[in-house]
Amino acid sequence: MKLHLILTYMFIFNILAIHSQTERVNGKIIKDFGQTFKVKNPEIETDINATLKVIFDVSKSPEDNSKINSYLITAARFLNMHAEAGMKLEQLKVAITVHGSAWKDMLNDDAYLEKYNTKNPNTKLIKQLTDAGVEIIMCGQTASYRGVTKENSNPDIKFALSAMTALIQYQNNGYRLIKF
Repeated sequence: MKLHLILTYMFIFNILAIHSQTERVNGKIIKDFGQTFKVKNPEIETDINATLKVIFDVSKSPEDNSKINSYLITAARFLNMHAEAGMKLEQLKVAITVHGSAWKDMLNDDAYLEKYNTKNPNTKLIKQLTDAGVEIIMCGQTASYRGVTKENSNPDIKFALSAMTALIQYQNNGYRLIKF
Protein backbone atom coordinates (compact mmCIF):
# COMPACT_ATOMS: atom_id res chain seq x y z
CA MET A 1 0.00 0.00 0.00
CA LYS A 2 2.80 2.42 0.90
CA LEU A 3 4.61 1.60 -2.35
CA HIS A 4 1.44 2.39 -4.30
CA LEU A 5 1.10 5.72 -2.48
CA ILE A 6 4.76 6.58 -3.09
CA LEU A 7 4.45 5.75 -6.80
CA THR A 8 1.32 7.89 -7.04
CA TYR A 9 3.10 10.87 -5.44
CA MET A 10 6.08 10.40 -7.75
CA PHE A 11 3.78 10.34 -10.77
CA ILE A 12 2.01 13.54 -9.67
CA PHE A 13 5.35 15.25 -8.94
CA ASN A 14 6.65 14.33 -12.40
CA ILE A 15 3.51 15.67 -14.07
CA LEU A 16 3.80 18.93 -12.13
CA ALA A 17 7.51 19.22 -12.95
CA ILE A 18 6.84 18.65 -16.64
CA HIS A 19 3.97 21.14 -16.57
CA SER A 20 6.12 23.80 -14.91
CA GLN A 21 8.71 23.41 -17.69
CA THR A 22 6.01 23.80 -20.36
CA GLU A 23 4.22 26.87 -19.05
CA ARG A 24 2.77 28.83 -21.96
CA VAL A 25 3.18 32.59 -21.86
CA ASN A 26 0.95 35.07 -23.66
CA GLY A 27 2.74 37.62 -25.78
CA LYS A 28 3.99 40.93 -24.45
CA ILE A 29 4.21 42.42 -27.95
CA ILE A 30 1.74 40.46 -30.09
CA LYS A 31 -1.02 39.91 -27.56
CA ASP A 32 -3.37 37.58 -29.44
CA PHE A 33 -0.86 35.36 -31.23
CA GLY A 34 2.47 33.66 -30.71
CA GLN A 35 2.34 32.15 -27.26
CA THR A 36 5.72 30.89 -26.14
CA PHE A 37 7.15 28.74 -23.39
CA LYS A 38 9.24 29.86 -20.46
CA VAL A 39 12.65 28.22 -20.53
CA LYS A 40 14.19 28.12 -17.10
CA ASN A 41 17.98 28.36 -16.75
CA PRO A 42 19.01 27.92 -20.39
CA GLU A 43 22.69 27.14 -20.90
CA ILE A 44 22.79 29.51 -23.88
CA GLU A 45 21.74 32.85 -22.45
CA THR A 46 19.95 35.44 -24.56
CA ASP A 47 22.02 38.58 -25.08
CA ILE A 48 19.37 41.09 -24.06
CA ASN A 49 21.65 43.99 -25.04
CA ALA A 50 21.86 42.93 -28.71
CA THR A 51 19.79 44.09 -31.65
CA LEU A 52 18.31 41.16 -33.55
CA LYS A 53 17.49 41.64 -37.22
CA VAL A 54 15.67 38.78 -38.90
CA ILE A 55 13.78 38.22 -42.13
CA PHE A 56 11.42 35.26 -42.33
CA ASP A 57 10.85 33.78 -45.78
CA VAL A 58 7.28 32.46 -45.96
CA SER A 59 6.23 30.52 -49.04
CA LYS A 60 3.64 28.07 -47.68
CA SER A 61 0.07 28.38 -46.50
CA PRO A 62 -2.35 25.94 -44.90
CA GLU A 63 -4.61 24.03 -47.26
CA ASP A 64 -7.58 24.84 -45.02
CA ASN A 65 -8.44 28.43 -45.98
CA SER A 66 -10.03 29.07 -42.58
CA LYS A 67 -6.71 28.50 -40.76
CA ILE A 68 -4.11 31.12 -39.87
CA ASN A 69 -0.72 30.73 -41.53
CA SER A 70 1.47 29.27 -38.77
CA TYR A 71 4.60 30.61 -40.47
CA LEU A 72 3.31 34.15 -39.90
CA ILE A 73 2.67 33.27 -36.26
CA THR A 74 6.37 32.38 -36.00
CA ALA A 75 7.23 36.07 -36.33
CA ALA A 76 4.87 36.82 -33.43
CA ARG A 77 6.54 34.08 -31.36
CA PHE A 78 9.96 35.53 -32.17
CA LEU A 79 8.92 38.94 -30.88
CA ASN A 80 7.11 37.58 -27.84
CA MET A 81 9.79 35.17 -26.64
CA HIS A 82 12.50 37.81 -26.87
CA ALA A 83 10.33 40.34 -25.04
CA GLU A 84 9.75 37.73 -22.35
CA ALA A 85 13.53 37.27 -22.13
CA GLY A 86 13.91 41.00 -21.38
CA MET A 87 14.48 42.58 -24.79
CA LYS A 88 12.73 45.76 -25.89
CA LEU A 89 10.76 46.03 -29.12
CA GLU A 90 13.28 48.58 -30.41
CA GLN A 91 15.94 45.84 -30.34
CA LEU A 92 13.90 43.50 -32.54
CA LYS A 93 13.86 44.25 -36.27
CA VAL A 94 11.59 41.82 -38.11
CA ALA A 95 10.58 41.49 -41.75
CA ILE A 96 8.69 38.78 -43.64
CA THR A 97 8.84 38.03 -47.35
CA VAL A 98 5.75 36.34 -48.75
CA HIS A 99 5.61 34.34 -51.98
CA GLY A 100 4.59 30.91 -53.26
CA SER A 101 1.28 29.61 -51.91
CA ALA A 102 1.32 32.14 -49.05
CA TRP A 103 0.17 34.82 -51.50
CA LYS A 104 -3.47 34.21 -50.59
CA ASP A 105 -2.80 35.15 -46.96
CA MET A 106 -2.07 38.71 -48.11
CA LEU A 107 -5.53 39.29 -49.60
CA ASN A 108 -7.87 41.75 -47.89
CA ASP A 109 -11.02 40.36 -46.27
CA ASP A 110 -13.31 41.18 -49.21
CA ALA A 111 -11.09 39.50 -51.81
CA TYR A 112 -10.50 36.50 -49.53
CA LEU A 113 -14.23 36.15 -48.84
CA GLU A 114 -15.02 36.27 -52.55
CA LYS A 115 -12.40 33.63 -53.36
CA TYR A 116 -12.67 31.31 -50.32
CA ASN A 117 -16.11 32.02 -48.79
CA THR A 118 -14.58 33.15 -45.50
CA LYS A 119 -12.80 36.25 -44.25
CA ASN A 120 -9.02 36.13 -44.21
CA PRO A 121 -8.02 34.50 -40.90
CA ASN A 122 -4.64 36.29 -41.08
CA THR A 123 -5.95 39.87 -41.09
CA LYS A 124 -5.83 40.44 -37.32
CA LEU A 125 -2.37 38.86 -37.05
CA ILE A 126 -1.01 40.96 -39.93
CA LYS A 127 -2.36 44.11 -38.27
CA GLN A 128 -0.76 43.30 -34.91
CA LEU A 129 2.54 42.43 -36.56
CA THR A 130 2.72 45.62 -38.62
CA ASP A 131 1.60 47.70 -35.62
CA ALA A 132 4.67 46.26 -33.85
CA GLY A 133 6.91 47.41 -36.71
CA VAL A 134 7.14 44.17 -38.68
CA GLU A 135 7.49 44.75 -42.41
CA ILE A 136 5.48 42.25 -44.44
CA ILE A 137 6.72 42.20 -48.01
CA MET A 138 4.76 40.68 -50.88
CA CYS A 139 6.77 39.30 -53.79
CA GLY A 140 5.82 41.42 -56.79
CA GLN A 141 6.36 38.50 -59.15
CA THR A 142 4.01 36.22 -57.21
CA ALA A 143 1.52 39.07 -56.81
CA SER A 144 1.49 39.75 -60.55
CA TYR A 145 1.12 36.06 -61.40
CA ARG A 146 -1.73 35.60 -58.87
CA GLY A 147 -3.53 38.89 -59.54
CA VAL A 148 -2.75 40.41 -56.13
CA THR A 149 -2.89 44.19 -56.29
CA LYS A 150 -2.82 47.06 -53.83
CA GLU A 151 -6.61 47.20 -54.20
CA ASN A 152 -7.30 43.57 -53.24
CA SER A 153 -4.47 43.06 -50.74
CA ASN A 154 -4.16 43.79 -47.05
CA PRO A 155 -3.37 47.51 -46.72
CA ASP A 156 -0.61 46.81 -44.17
CA ILE A 157 1.67 44.91 -46.56
CA LYS A 158 4.34 46.28 -48.89
CA PHE A 159 5.26 45.14 -52.39
CA ALA A 160 8.77 44.47 -53.67
CA LEU A 161 10.06 43.67 -57.16
CA SER A 162 10.46 40.09 -55.94
CA ALA A 163 10.95 38.10 -52.74
CA MET A 164 14.48 37.35 -53.97
CA THR A 165 15.25 41.06 -54.27
CA ALA A 166 13.87 41.85 -50.81
CA LEU A 167 15.76 38.92 -49.26
CA ILE A 168 19.07 40.07 -50.74
CA GLN A 169 18.56 43.70 -49.79
CA TYR A 170 17.53 42.94 -46.20
CA GLN A 171 20.43 40.52 -45.76
CA ASN A 172 22.77 43.18 -47.14
CA ASN A 173 21.42 45.40 -44.34
CA GLY A 174 22.28 42.89 -41.62
CA TYR A 175 19.07 40.86 -41.41
CA ARG A 176 19.49 37.10 -40.86
CA LEU A 177 17.38 34.77 -42.98
CA ILE A 178 15.04 32.22 -41.42
CA LYS A 179 13.45 29.97 -44.05
CA PHE A 180 10.71 27.41 -43.56
